[in-house]
Amino acid sequence: MYNKRKEVHNMKFDFPKVDLHFHLDGSMLPELAWELAQERNLPMPADNLADFREFIVLTSDCKSVYDYLERFEMPLMILQDAEALRRTTYEIIKHVAKQGLVYAEIRFAPQLHKQKGLSQSDAVDAVLKGMKQATSEVSSIKIGIILCCMIAPDNTNRSENMETVALAKKYHGKGVVGLDLAGPEGFVPMSEYAELFKDYHQEGFPLTIHAGDCDGPASVNTALDFGPTRIGHGHHCYDDPKVTQRVIDNNITLEVCITSNIQCKTQPSFKEHPIKKLYDMGVRVTLNTDNMILSNTTLDKEYEIAMRELGFTYNDLIKMNIYSIEASFMPESEKGAYIEKLKSYLQ
Repeated sequence: MYNKRKEVHNMKFDFPKVDLHFHLDGSMLPELAWELAQERNLPMPADNLADFREFIVLTSDCKSVYDYLERFEMPLMILQDAEALRRTTYEIIKHVAKQGLVYAEIRFAPQLHKQKGLSQSDAVDAVLKGMKQATSEVSSIKIGIILCCMIAPDNTNRSENMETVALAKKYHGKGVVGLDLAGPEGFVPMSEYAELFKDYHQEGFPLTIHAGDCDGPASVNTALDFGPTRIGHGHHCYDDPKVTQRVIDNNITLEVCITSNIQCKTQPSFKEHPIKKLYDMGVRVTLNTDNMILSNTTLDKEYEIAMRELGFTYNDLIKMNIYSIEASFMPESEKGAYIEKLKSYLQ
């Protein structure tokens, strides 16, 4: 009897992999999180490393996106000094390089790492130091850092967001490749964030925005007014044909994270996820991990689900990785070699 599940599970995804939507704090390795917490005498939700790993797996399925976001409190508690940020960045880059990633854009919000005296600039410096150390040791992977502004109730962090925008400009070309807006949609109307991105966009800096995940297609529609070339998640654009068409017409790439979407309950099931429908309509969708550790996933797991549950083919995976390279914030002159390499894997 034909067993597609077993066949997909045994498939090797040995082509070059790209992850454009990759949060640093949600991807801290369990062993490192445990070690750093012990060094800092911080409370952990388990008594030993084995139970801590089990805790991560058991809590990866959440009641809502808000429940999911609460799980960031633990890694953020740890990532409040320069050494923790440096080492976490260093270790996760070396880890994903072993999984066959050749390019990743790792994002984080520097304003969330100030609880013990770091400035936003200090946080950026620490992450860039870890990135440079890792990529100097592992030549198979290139990394770009994306700085995240954050959605907050009543827009109370406006000044901190403006500082993040300024830092994205200051550090552009020095390891930072772009800017993002992250956090729970709906606390503040998306339109209120337009001021953050007006000058940034007009000056030609790369922009991606979280939208259309826990909020509807109107969130995507408004975010597109800010001038991004990519939308983080964005899958709910499918709910409005006019917004979907705007995504297509503007050549927007969606950074989709299917496991995270199911865990956050922003889609009811893998089978009902619209990513394949969007792909077939001509939307430039890509597959990403979002939070590799908190979601207990890898790109290989995302690919297995995409083929087993959603009807994607092996060649579709190659094509989506080509989309990722084309939409990445790496220099245009560097993209061709990656694309040609990926094309060589088409079957």
